[in-house]
Amino acid sequence: MSYRSAAALPLLIVLLSSTAQARDYISIVGSSTVYPFATVVAETFGKNTKFKTPKIESTGSGAGMKLFCAGIGVRTPDITNTSRRMKKSEQKLCARNGVRDVIEVKVGYDGIVIARDNQQPPIELTRRDIYLALAKEIPDPKAPESGQLVPNPYKSWKEVNDKLPDIAIEVLGPPPTSGTRDAFSEIAMEGGCREFGWIRNLEKEYKAALGAGNRPKGMELRNRYWGICHGVREDGAFIEAGENDNLLVQKLSGNPNLMGIFGYSYLQQNQDLIQGATIEGVEATFENIAEGKYPVSRPLYFYVKKAHVGKIPGINEYIAEFTSDATWGSEGYLVERGMVPMPDMERIIFQSDAEALTPMQPLR
Repeated sequence: MSYRSAAALPLLIVLLSSTAQARDYISIVGSSTVYPFATVVAETFGKNTKFKTPKIESTGSGAGMKLFCAGIGVRTPDITNTSRRMKKSEQKLCARNGVRDVIEVKVGYDGIVIARDNQQPPIELTRRDIYLALAKEIPDPKAPESGQLVPNPYKSWKEVNDKLPDIAIEVLGPPPTSGTRDAFSEIAMEGGCREFGWIRNLEKEYKAALGAGNRPKGMELRNRYWGICHGVREDGAFIEAGENDNLLVQKLSGNPNLMGIFGYSYLQQNQDLIQGATIEGVEATFENIAEGKYPVSRPLYFYVKKAHVGKIPGINEYIAEFTSDATWGSEGYLVERGMVPMPDMERIIFQSDAEALTPMQPLR
């Protein structure tokens, strides 16, 4: 045996032995919004099957994706929950690390709420109000269509809109690794940002440049657009509150000025403590989210490594539990926990693909 072969032998033995050390439970990471739903499914699965209850970590969607895409093997998660769809960049990261056959399961819908203590007067917001209150830089209030930005000058909600209460802007929100933060930025912040004509034109310009194959210009314009619409204040008006939404709810209770951003399910489960703001005149209710009326809503997903199916016990059965009508159907037990179910036909499609372990297609 050569010296090089002999030197490589211990490493080979380590790799083989670590592969042989099978895990006898499902490992799940990801979204704090999906976490309470997945926990209920996992507990039901553990009680009603011969398999161990899956272990679930609430890491946030972005951090969960990084862990999930790190590779194949027992030291990596089998499933990741997300409160937004997998990004193209994440799919590429997975592929680079050998995670190629990924099953995508859309599980339902959720609304993003801005809530406050329920002993306070109700508050009515628009996406424009939200953007102007929380953006790092905003169009110059003296000449909003001039194309000029200024550091956000607003200290109170009344300064943003004189119909709003004269209280300081203090909003607890999720960190950048959270799918809730991604969705809030894209739906609420960007929705308000696009009400300015010159910003809408900037969006058209970057899309036109990319469509024409001028990637350098397109990306430059796109980065400017995203910076304007997604940049969040760092002066204390927006406070990153981590991934523990239950703790966030506790902080709101009894504090008249504080508001918080999180998924509808937490509002639904804590109506004795907090109330949600109306957005564009629409309340955050189960019915409004299900019918697509509530302006700030998003889909929820989980992703499975096909390479782990058959290696880690129970993955097929866990998928079957999550996608059964008794779980995610219109009268399923997840509905009681605040999840908004998909329409029947959409649910049937995802149920069929999940049962067949059909890998998702490359994202474009």
